Amino acid sequence: MAPSRFTARITADEGATWSVAAGRYRMLVSRACPFASRALIVRRLLGLEVALTVAIVDPIQDELGWRFTLDEGGRDPVLGIRYVRDAYLAADPGHASGFPVPAVVDVESGHVVTNDFATIPIDLATQWRSLHRPGAPDLYPDGRREEIDEFNAILHRDVVSGVYEVGMARSQADYDRAFTALFSRLEQLDARLASRRFLLGDRITDVDVHLFPSLVRFDLVYHGHFRCNRVKLVELPHLWGYARDLFQTPGFGDTVDFDHINRHYHLVLDESNPHHLLPGGPDRTLWLTAHGREELGGAPFGDGTPPGPPREPVPPAGRADA
Repeated sequence: MAPSRFTARITADEGATWSVAAGRYRMLVSRACPFASRALIVRRLLGLEVALTVAIVDPIQDELGWRFTLDEGGRDPVLGIRYVRDAYLAADPGHASGFPVPAVVDVESGHVVTNDFATIPIDLATQWRSLHRPGAPDLYPDGRREEIDEFNAILHRDVVSGVYEVGMARSQADYDRAFTALFSRLEQLDARLASRRFLLGDRITDVDVHLFPSLVRFDLVYHGHFRCNRVKLVELPHLWGYARDLFQTPGFGDTVDFDHINRHYHLVLDESNPHHLLPGGPDRTLWLTAHGREELGGAPFGDGTPPGPPREPVPPAGRADA
């Protein structure tokens, strides 16, 4: 993941340079990218689909990066751009340190405001409250924010980035260190989830959103393609049940595009797949099997309600569900 070069905060302060306003911003995302997936989940859980529209890129990049070839004419219909990089260069013509997603763009100017994948979900949960749907969960509650930040830092180090440390290691020592940290953490999480439905208790918080995109990619991509192969997710019983519980919760699984994930990782990040062979999995029905996590009590949304049907439903999967 390229560094977050654009780190402005979009806030509830009406006098701020970048203040929250419905329709003012557009978020550029890839359904293949776990960092963008986190932002997509938060946006959906909070009911911000109308207030903050999204532009979804093709999972296959070319030499210029993420592109809008899924849209008619190969251009985003709102911003009129062909590549994510165009919004970065509009903000800074000399920018050359990568053009990652998610990125939030000011619609009027076409400039990237922020690509800070760590703070975008937090700001959606806190600064955008006036635009949240009724019954939206409090993903970043007062009194638990320090705990959430600390937990997210651990998850990011050992799991979210840890799988990339394993998969992109260039020495045996680096691989062994990251591999050990990753599976030690997964085993700790599996044990933790034996007695609690969600990571911090009886309802979802930002830490659950933070971890889920890595879990949904684990057996499909990280286990084989990234050599994270001590065990599969399905072999960690509590973590696998937890992952299915989240997947079946509105706002989580209905944002997952297995086809985009499959094609991006195996056809773009192809160093270990030189013949560009596309795996036939996963079997999505496995994610819909009973998980039994209700027996632990609690409810994903606490006293709130689930979001309604998605405004941008994931298209039926092709090869990935074969």
